[in-house]
Amino acid sequence: MIEITKIREFTDKELDGELKKMKNELFNLRFQHVTGQLENPIRMRDVKRDIARIKTVIRENELAREQATG
Repeated sequence: MIEITKIREFTDKELDGELKKMKNELFNLRFQHVTGQLENPIRMRDVKRDIARIKTVIRENELAREQATG
């Protein structure tokens, strides 16, 4: 799991890259789960939560930019 304080330090480009990486990992975990090869199903939950954290920070950054300009 990635700490929220570390995620907040990422740039927009790093956030997008990390989000794509996490979505790809979740896809692979789901594939392993369906084929019965997943050893740690809790990892799926952790990746979903990391994705949610990253999306939250992206949205916070968008709102902060809107407030700064408007």
